[in-house]
Amino acid sequence: MDNPTFSSDTVLSDVHLHCPSKRHLMVRLNAVGQPVFLSYFKLLWSTEDLASGKHVREITTGREQQSRSGDELCDKDRSNVKEKGELNSEGVEALLDDDGDLEVVRRPRGASDLQAEDLLRDIVCPVILMKGKEDAFEDEEQECTCSDVVKIEHTMATPLEDVGKQVWRAAFLLADHILFQRDTFRGCSVLELGGGTGITSIIMATVAKRVYCTDVGDDLLAMCEQNVALNKHLMEPGGGEIKVKELDWLKDEFCTDPETPYSWSEEEIADLLDHCSVIMAADVFYDDDLTDALFRTLYRITHNLRNSCTVYLALEKRLNFTLRHMDITCEAYSHFRNTLNDLENLQDGKMKYTVEHIKADFCQFLVYERIEQLELWKIMAEHLA
Repeated sequence: MDNPTFSSDTVLSDVHLHCPSKRHLMVRLNAVGQPVFLSYFKLLWSTEDLASGKHVREITTGREQQSRSGDELCDKDRSNVKEKGELNSEGVEALLDDDGDLEVVRRPRGASDLQAEDLLRDIVCPVILMKGKEDAFEDEEQECTCSDVVKIEHTMATPLEDVGKQVWRAAFLLADHILFQRDTFRGCSVLELGGGTGITSIIMATVAKRVYCTDVGDDLLAMCEQNVALNKHLMEPGGGEIKVKELDWLKDEFCTDPETPYSWSEEEIADLLDHCSVIMAADVFYDDDLTDALFRTLYRITHNLRNSCTVYLALEKRLNFTLRHMDITCEAYSHFRNTLNDLENLQDGKMKYTVEHIKADFCQFLVYERIEQLELWKIMAEHLA
């Protein structure tokens, strides 16, 4: 696995793509034979600093210093190149070969280049460990305390039907919002649709009372359950818990078959319908049929809830060139927006949905590139009298 290769029919999350290639190390194979990796995602705060807001100041200051340092290094390097260029121009004849052709001398990679790269690599996440090779990362583990690391098992470069086994940027955006608005979610009962690896549910469970993390596929749900177990240390201080359950958007009912793994009990369904006040989903809008199924599920569940509910939807607007349009388009995003607009304009006399776009200018608690294509939407679902 030193030089992994991926077939053309797979997709790879940018979260994993930007990880240093030397750390693409496998920890095991899952039940269907796919390589599984373990990543450490460092939270940019500690529990001691959270109440004082110290973490916000440190993150901002650190980024400013990093930016200034990087600029200074680049300016210094450009100055060196300019000086070398002036010197080389005086002796250009010395650079000609026997035939009179110019021999181009490549500029050696300066120390400033390496330093600039190190500044970026210092904050690269995730750190991926290989089973039996923990000693190689001993220093990094010592720097990470239990309260500021999320451990996630995941796969890489999966077929489209298995993208839930990877970690995606929109999940980080939603997690940032949860951490930024902790008081809003404190003590809530939450349902996540398409929870995947469970990272967003894990972050939510640090403040919420109970989180139902749902998806489909026994192997994916088993991976999610493993991630929940790996991160008990984050949830225990607040007393939060996560229940991993199956929820198929293409079916109208909860799976209650006791012989089926991750099925629901009648008590759990009743608890969800009686107490759930928040529903969330991240990076699940890439297929029009699944988007339609998700919105049908949203309507069905919010209609059956005893109380009003707030829905948070995070997504990344992915641009593609299509032969049909001969232009760069974002068909999956356009379908999402049309369906969201239909939900807001729904007039069935039973439910009212109010849609609000949340500007992604809140503090960043996880390390990733918050590109402008990342969006967060809030939906208020209210019962009409």
